[in-house]
Formats: sequence, C-alpha cells, structure tokens
Amino acid sequence: MTESAKTVVINAFGGPEAMQIQERPVGEPGPGQVRIRHKAVGLNYIDVYQRTGMYPLALPAALGMEASGVIEAVGDGVTHLKPGDRAAYAANPPGSYTTARVMPAAQVCPLPDGISFEEGAAMMLKGMTVVYLFDRTTPIAAGDTVLFHAAAGGVGLIACQWARAAGITLIGTAGTDEKCQLALDHGASQCINYRTEDFVARVKEITGGKGVSVVMDSVGKDTFMGSLDCLAPLGMCISFGNASGKVPPLDLGLLAGKGSLKVTRPTLFTHIANHQTCQDMAKTLFDKVLSGAVKIPIDQTFPLDQVADAHRALEARATTGATILTV
Repeated sequence: MTESAKTVVINAFGGPEAMQIQERPVGEPGPGQVRIRHKAVGLNYIDVYQRTGMYPLALPAALGMEASGVIEAVGDGVTHLKPGDRAAYAANPPGSYTTARVMPAAQVCPLPDGISFEEGAAMMLKGMTVVYLFDRTTPIAAGDTVLFHAAAGGVGLIACQWARAAGITLIGTAGTDEKCQLALDHGASQCINYRTEDFVARVKEITGGKGVSVVMDSVGKDTFMGSLDCLAPLGMCISFGNASGKVPPLDLGLLAGKGSLKVTRPTLFTHIANHQTCQDMAKTLFDKVLSGAVKIPIDQTFPLDQVADAHRALEARATTGATILTV
C-alpha cells in the first residue's frame, strides 16, 4: 500500500508563506515505529522557531511537534500501543502537520478515553512542559511564589491552573488587561500588564521587596534581565523559550552580584528522551486533566490548509490558550 498524506513542508526558512502543503507517501512502520492517523494537530512557538531557522532543520523539512490520533499499525518491538488505540504525542522528529505519518513509538502515549483528540493535540507539548517546570527542574512547594511570563498563552494557562491546584502562588505577566484577566481566571494570584507597568517594580511590590523563588520565562530577550531582577537570593530563572528573540550572552558574574542566582535552559525533549519518563510525565498530565484540576483551553482552531494564518496569529501575540489545526 502506497498511501500519501497531506503534509506541511518548508523548502527554505522564512515567514508563514514559506510553508507549502504537499502529498507525501506514508509507508509502513519499521521496528520501534508506529503509523498514526491524525485527528488534530497542536501549534507551538517552537514551530515558528523551526520555520524561521532560529532552530535550524535540514531542508526540506516537515513541521509540527505534537498531534493526536489513532494508531493504524505498529512495528516490531512496540508493546505499549496497538492498532486502534487512541494516542497523542509531543516528540521529535518534526512532522506533525500532516494527516498521517510513521514515527518513533517511544514518545507516543496512549490517550485516555476521557480526553478528546482536540485536547490531546493541544496539551502534550504545553502540558508536559508544565510538568517539567513544576516537578522536574527545581524544588517548588506549596506556599512558594513563582513569576510566569506569557501567563495567558497555551503553557501559561495550564501553569496557572497547575499552580493553583498545588498551592503555589503564581504571579503572571501578559500584554493586555484582557489577557491578565484570563490568567487570573485560570488561577494566577496576580497578573501584571507588562505594556503598562514595570513588571520588576510590581513583583517587588507584591512580594514586599523579597522577590520570587522561581521565574519561568519563555519570552527571552525582552524579559530575561528583568526576570533576574525579580528573583530572591538563591532564586532560579528557568529560561524555556525565546518568543521575543534569543537571550544575549550572559556574564556569569551578574548572577553572583544579584544574589547567587541560578539559571537553566531546559527543553522538553531532553526530559522525555527516555521512554518510561515520557510515559510517566504524560500520565501525570492526563491524571491532572481527568481530575478536573486542569482544563485545556483551546481558543483558536484552523484547518490544516490555513496553517499560515495560524502562524501569523501566534507571532502577532493575537492568540490565547492553545491553538490547534484540524485535519
């Protein structure tokens, strides 16, 4: 059987117009692989980084890092999935912007019946990012205070709910009063409009001058130095994205002068590289969603054919919550 799948590819790095839709053969899964028929596809900022070449891919390249669907076939050695299973993933290699694909099975996770395909596609990369931010990077306990930039985005709204469920005080930042209200509605204790207020001064005011123990920063260049200034002595800055551009080179001596601070630059894909760790992190996320403690807000939906419009909306910061592509 030589079946083809509608697939979004780039032949050169560039703007949203660089993406083209092609028919590509799917093929059969080899050892350690599965073939999955997608039902919905997630949109993430890493897709923009890869499209523009900030995170270079070998060209031509298929785009997209997460999706959900139904397993059609499994290769030798795959024991945690079988044909007919509902499944979801956020995983390398890129290529989720497609109707069907063959891919490594290790990071594809069985999707519980109580979670829709749309939620599955919207939650894997963002939700497992929240798992590593709160559970796997630095100790954070009930009563601690964290600062979270872009609190009304896809990762942010999950983080707000996660913090509320864990008894963690989350101070958010966002670019409009409406986005700030959205973060508050999802569990942020306070939210700062960074366009109208100095977020460093406000964090100091909110914390009585102490600062926060952890900053979670996916914005990058525009916020990084301010993030350091929001930390209490011995605090940790988790830099996990570059929505405004790459963080400039850092003089490590600054960390000493600002209070023996710590900085880390994790990626989800390091955390989920081990099969069992990935499955465990997904189960933690699924359990949180099934319990009702975390809901997955899907605020924008685009057909796969309109993927360029979806990217434009994301880059314009015109989205809230998660965005999915329907296939």
